Amino acid sequence: MGVYLGIDTSNYTTSSAEYDNNSGEFINSRRLLSVNKGSIGLRQSDALFLHTKALPEIIENACKLGEISAVGVSDRPRPLDDSYMPCFLAGVSAASAISSALGVKLYKFSHQAGHIAAALFSADKLDLIGKPFISFHISGGTTEALLTEYDNESFFKCRIVAQSLDLKMGQAVDRIGKLLGLDFPAGKQLDKLSLSGEYKDKIKTSMMGANCSISGLENKAKQLFDKGYSKEDIAFFTIKYLCETVDSMTAELKNQFGDIPFVFAGGVMSNTFIRQRIIEKYGAFFASPELSSDNAVGIAVMTSILSKA
Repeated sequence: MGVYLGIDTSNYTTSSAEYDNNSGEFINSRRLLSVNKGSIGLRQSDALFLHTKALPEIIENACKLGEISAVGVSDRPRPLDDSYMPCFLAGVSAASAISSALGVKLYKFSHQAGHIAAALFSADKLDLIGKPFISFHISGGTTEALLTEYDNESFFKCRIVAQSLDLKMGQAVDRIGKLLGLDFPAGKQLDKLSLSGEYKDKIKTSMMGANCSISGLENKAKQLFDKGYSKEDIAFFTIKYLCETVDSMTAELKNQFGDIPFVFAGGVMSNTFIRQRIIEKYGAFFASPELSSDNAVGIAVMTSILSKA
């Protein structure tokens, strides 16, 4: 039993978390990186610099639960040997220094594994670890469904069984958000606008088996904008299109894999409309809204599990 520290420095969020595996208590400390108005991204060099500035305060805010037994960090986007982004170097540097100073073990995971673990933890489904399940990771940089199993080296072994063949869902959300004059990241603002909108025409998604294409969503949103549709109606259309796409992907994978658990993670999956539809229809498990977007709680939880192994 002990307290475990997790650190994650993804492309747009500096995160640290503490997790007490005795009480189940956790602290989620995070900060969005500053993006210039009108922009929908950051250069890696800027992200690395901003993480380095933010980490001392973010880590200090997380460290409240007691003496740290081990440290975990995300060191790459996905659990693959060639997966790499410079922004994760900031977290690795800080985690390595803390583990050395405290004389405790350091564990390294992928950012994607952290999302999956956070979803299992917040859905109270950690008992799925060691069993096969399909995890959806849907965010600004990823739109994938993964056959997920436990692995001693990377914690989760993930095989892509469905994905977007062009735009990622989070990319589409942010591009449409920019079209509507929303700040980056646009997900929460788009979600709020959609609650006052409507779109009665039938939505036709673009599917190739369980794979999807998202570029048509952006093109259609631009057409609606040019025709004078309200921001609210375009937002509602966007959310409904994404929901129909996720539904179609899930239905096809259920046909392929049968009675297998489905777990959903990533910032796009914090949307209330999508969550309700997929939970009611498929009995799926979702990360809580707090732990859908980038965070280090999953990293801390995986660190605690490996420490006990």
